[in-house]
Amino acid sequence: MLKVTVWNENRHEQNNPVVRDLYPTGIHGAIAEFLKTEGFEASTATLDAPEHGLTDDVLTNTDVLVWWGHLAHEEVKDEIIQKIQQRVLDGMGLIVLHSGHFSKIFKTLMGTSCDLKWREADEKERLWVVNPSHPITEGIAEYIELEKEEMYGEHFDIPEPDELIFTSWFEGGEVFRSGCTYRRGNGKVFYFRPGHETYPTYHNKQIQRVIINAVKWAKPVERNRPVYGNAQPLE
Repeated sequence: MLKVTVWNENRHEQNNPVVRDLYPTGIHGAIAEFLKTEGFEASTATLDAPEHGLTDDVLTNTDVLVWWGHLAHEEVKDEIIQKIQQRVLDGMGLIVLHSGHFSKIFKTLMGTSCDLKWREADEKERLWVVNPSHPITEGIAEYIELEKEEMYGEHFDIPEPDELIFTSWFEGGEVFRSGCTYRRGNGKVFYFRPGHETYPTYHNKQIQRVIINAVKWAKPVERNRPVYGNAQPLE
């Protein structure tokens, strides 16, 4: 059974009654719940737990890590980020959601500022599928429409994606690369834009389907990992 850890800083839920009402068990709890329904072994971890809930044992036993952060990126300890980075390089999948674009782990893996334009104005968002043959889009129509979301706009300072899966359009006229895949070492990374904390985005069945598909796509490949370092000749 695929083992998924859903990490969330869990700060908005403590401080904002709107978020608490939308996600009574936290954003992490809501995501873990629909992943469990799909048959994954899903657990959660939060910022204020010892080692942010990401102990060596947890990371070793995680096939795919789902990451949501916003207010407290800088509170995540560098030594934990180094361990996550190594696990990705070793083959663990990583799904980075919404404001996680500014997380230490995403910026570390991307090597850029990962900055963008943003605006909170209750704007409609359409996420257009631009790579319809990709497994992350399985079960998704031509686009996903969200009645209200936070706007993210270009330029998004990321490396050229290995694959662009979704492009968003917003009422204000902006567009955004909202679904991007990367390969880092032996691991796979997917960035997925929607998910502002004051909107019920993670209750949307199509958004849930994308995340479920992404977890399946990002799972480690069953093969022997490459051996690095000094090597003796084969012949």
